Amino acid sequence: MKKTITVKITKGFKIEKHMPLLFILPCVIILLSVSVFPFIYSLLLSFNSWEMGSGLPRRFVAFANYGRLFTDLRFWNSMLNMGKVLLFGVSSQFLIGFTLAMLLNRAFKARNLITTFFLLPLMIAPVVVGCNWKMIYHYSYGPLNYILRVLRLSEGVNWLGSMKVAMPAIIISDIWEWTPFMMIVLLAGLQTISVELYDAARVDGASRWQVFWYITLPVLKPIIIIVLLIRGMDVFKLFDIVVLLTQGGPAGASETVSYFNYLTGFKYFNMGYAAAIAYIQLIVIIIVANIFLRFLQERKPEYER
Repeated sequence: MKKTITVKITKGFKIEKHMPLLFILPCVIILLSVSVFPFIYSLLLSFNSWEMGSGLPRRFVAFANYGRLFTDLRFWNSMLNMGKVLLFGVSSQFLIGFTLAMLLNRAFKARNLITTFFLLPLMIAPVVVGCNWKMIYHYSYGPLNYILRVLRLSEGVNWLGSMKVAMPAIIISDIWEWTPFMMIVLLAGLQTISVELYDAARVDGASRWQVFWYITLPVLKPIIIIVLLIRGMDVFKLFDIVVLLTQGGPAGASETVSYFNYLTGFKYFNMGYAAAIAYIQLIVIIIVANIFLRFLQERKPEYER
């Protein structure tokens, strides 16, 4: 009788011990099927030539797809456009967002209402943002050209049809959409800074510039790096605005890496080359992320220890 009870207790204990694994198993299976498997499959695909539209079977070409990228002017043009968005778009978002956060980081009437107003672009779906800016940029009926004509500054600018202006037009719309994100995150960071630090600095006779340079910026440094990292990675996914405004035109002047990859894979059906583009894009993102994280891991100021 005692042996039977012991066996039952032992079996029950083993079942209870492995029960958490059984609960996790469905999640692991889903994760492997939608994430890990496509990752490995696309990596293997990048070493093959597979043009689905031609009806030819896949054939192994080793690193030929990656080698082709280094001589593909269209790919490098799309990378250059991404660099422009990073340099001019993200930096403008940060500067404008930081300025607005500093202005809103004080007590005054209707502060919450004004903050909510600034957040409106972030609440709008990217597709709606693209449609709105397409109407704003319209050559004949757009309000932007109307204002330029009224002020007699120009007879009208072909914002979406000019090779010189198409990419800046996309950058402007991206700045409008994502500056509120910078503002709200930096505002949250500013409100976590202890008032005692500012009071102590004023007692020591520090100027406003010194307080900003030696207290505000060092304390906000981790938040600044993280917010720039998030936006930097988002830039490599810039797709919807490009599709809605210019579709990469004119003549590829506003084509981004994501849109070029989309055309390669789902319009030209060159799946192996598209997979290689995606992995080069991933490598660039990893390099950029590591640069930002290295700054994040630098030595902290004395008062943060």
